[in-house]
Amino acid sequence: MESSPVAASAGRFLLVACRGGAEAELVRRQEAVLPQIRKAAWRRGVVTFRLDPPGQPPFDPPADFFPDLVFGRACIHSLGQVTGHDDAARVAAAIAVAGTGPWQAVHVWPRDPACAAPLEEIRDRLVAAVGLASASGLAAPGDQVLDCVIDSPERWWVGWHRAATPPSRWPGGIYPGTLAPTAVSRAWLKLDEAVATFELRLERGQRAVELGAAPGGASQRLLEAGLDVVGIDPALVDPVVAAHPRFTQWRKRARDVKLREFRGFDWLVCDMNIDPVSTMESLGRIATAPGVRLMGIIATLKLPEWSRAAALPEWLDAFRAWGFRPQARQLSTGGREVCVVARPSKP
Repeated sequence: MESSPVAASAGRFLLVACRGGAEAELVRRQEAVLPQIRKAAWRRGVVTFRLDPPGQPPFDPPADFFPDLVFGRACIHSLGQVTGHDDAARVAAAIAVAGTGPWQAVHVWPRDPACAAPLEEIRDRLVAAVGLASASGLAAPGDQVLDCVIDSPERWWVGWHRAATPPSRWPGGIYPGTLAPTAVSRAWLKLDEAVATFELRLERGQRAVELGAAPGGASQRLLEAGLDVVGIDPALVDPVVAAHPRFTQWRKRARDVKLREFRGFDWLVCDMNIDPVSTMESLGRIATAPGVRLMGIIATLKLPEWSRAAALPEWLDAFRAWGFRPQARQLSTGGREVCVVARPSKP
C-alpha cells in the first residue's frame, strides 16, 4: 500500500463509493478479487471495508486492485468522520485528522449525488487550509489526494488516496466531462467517458461499426474522433449523424448482416438496450468470425436487475476465450449497466 501522510495506525478502513443500489455487487466483486479484507458497513452509495479483520493479520492491499472491483467509483483510505456546528468547524476538524500535507490535490464529493452541500466552497476552504495554490479539482497521476466525502451537510468522511488511473484523478470517480450541446443522445457522453477511463486511442482513418446505433450519439462521438463509422440499426439515426460524409447506416439487425461484411473494421461498439446474454451472442459472433481483426471492443452490458451482475465473471471469460483482454467498469454517466473494453490478447 502507498505510504500514508498520516500516522501508520490510521486509515485501516477502505471507503469505496459506488452507484446507489450497486453495493451488494461491489461486495461480491471484493470477495472475489480481494478476499483478505472484510465488509464493515454500507450506506447507499458507499461501502467500507476493514483492512485488519478480527482474527487475521493486518493486510495492505496492492496498489492496483481497485479497477477490478468494477462497481467502485472511488476508493480511499478512510481516516474517520468529522462533525461541527458549521463548515469552518468541520474543515478544522478534517485538518486535525488528516494534517496539512503533503497534499497535491483536494477532492470533495457527496455520498449522495442529491446532497445540497456547497461542494466548491468546502473545497476552497480545504485547499486554503492545506496551503495549496491551485484551485483545480482534478488530480495529476501520482498526486497524494486529500478526500472529503460529504455524508450529510453536518457530517463528513475524511480520507486519502494516490491518483493513478483516470477515474482516481476525478473527485469521487465522477467523470468531469459534460454532454456536448450538439450531441444527439447521452450515448455520446457515455462513450466519451469510456474513451477517457480506458485511455483509448481512437485515430483518424480507423473504421468502427456500431451495433444498435440509433439515434446515433456514440457514432457521433466516433465521427468527431475522425473515424469512418457504419451504424447498424433498423431504426433511423438522427439526421445530423446520417448526413455526415463518413457515416453509413445499414438498416437491418446485426444478426442479419453477413459475417464477411465485418471484415476491415478496427472497432466494434455496442450499446444495445437488450438482455446482456443476447449482446454477448452478437459480440461473439462478430469477434470470432473468420477474417475479422479488431483493435478493440467497446460494449455496454445492460443489467435488467442488479443480480444479473453475478454473471460478469462468465462474460469476461468469454471475451478472453475470443482472444481479448477485457476491462470493466460501471461508468458514472451510465445507468444499471457495465462498460467492457476489450483489446486483443496478442498484438
